[in-house]
Amino acid sequence: MDKRYQVFVSSTYADLKEERQHVMQALMEMDCIPAGMELFPAADEEQWEFIKKVIDDCDYYLLIIGGRYGSTTKDGISYTEKEFDYAIECGLKVVALLHDLPEDIPFGKSEQDPELRAKLIGFKDKVRNGRLVKSWQSAKELPGLVALSMTKTIKMYPAVGWVRASHVANENILAEINDLRKKNSELQSSLNEISLQQKSAIEGISDIDSTFTVHGKYSSVYRHGYSTQNYTFDSTISWREMFALISPYLVEHPNDGSVTLLLARSLLEREGKIGSSISINDQQFKTITIQFKAYGLIKTTYTQTTQGGMGLFWSLTQKGEQLMIESRVIRNGA
Repeated sequence: MDKRYQVFVSSTYADLKEERQHVMQALMEMDCIPAGMELFPAADEEQWEFIKKVIDDCDYYLLIIGGRYGSTTKDGISYTEKEFDYAIECGLKVVALLHDLPEDIPFGKSEQDPELRAKLIGFKDKVRNGRLVKSWQSAKELPGLVALSMTKTIKMYPAVGWVRASHVANENILAEINDLRKKNSELQSSLNEISLQQKSAIEGISDIDSTFTVHGKYSSVYRHGYSTQNYTFDSTISWREMFALISPYLVEHPNDGSVTLLLARSLLEREGKIGSSISINDQQFKTITIQFKAYGLIKTTYTQTTQGGMGLFWSLTQKGEQLMIESRVIRNGA
């Protein structure tokens, strides 16, 4: 889509007419929409409200500083600095071009008032604080600096921009088509999942209410904390009850190791025992994983961890979430 960006060009006016002309030409050659003091050369409080509205509509703010501070408001701040402050307040990205050799600026284009010269220096320091600026010495340098700086800024910080109304309609249609494609893909995925759950591809699979014995180990402090004793335990439990123990934790998409520990702790507690360093037989845990998959209750995904490594993560299917609710919900009279 052919998008154009509106750029507010801010500077003192009378002393930088040639420089502004070069900058405006460069922006138009980049298919940008320049806006600035040419629209409203008179500076007063009434015009300031209009200037703010123009800045509100802009995507970027380009500042040119030469040898003058400029006409000031009743608050003693120049309109150029006021525009800069407002652009920062609006969150616009700023491209600043500062004259590199102020001592070479012609006398007629330099600030003569000592107080205004001091304010100009302070304004330059404010502009340099926290952002990169480009230096220039002659008006002919500005088009190249504008092209490089604006291209980089637009690439790094893309803004909303403007498009022709005829293009917007086409773009909206494309967006709607993409949304429909995403929804169709999600629906197809759900249907495939349901279809897989409904198919009984494994003949003779154990009923979910049948039992399975899990072997585990744990440690317990012996004789007032002076030593530990290792123990084993067995827990015979139905697949349904085992799933009810761990399924609420699967909502948080835990990794494989966390599920192993959760299940081991739950089974030890079920047997009425207390201990530490709890573990269950690894091969049996693999069988449990496969069995829950075969029932269509869980999915496992091998993906990147927050630390940058890879890990196996558990999650519930729609069928698994429904069974979790049925298994753990509190019913009347319970």
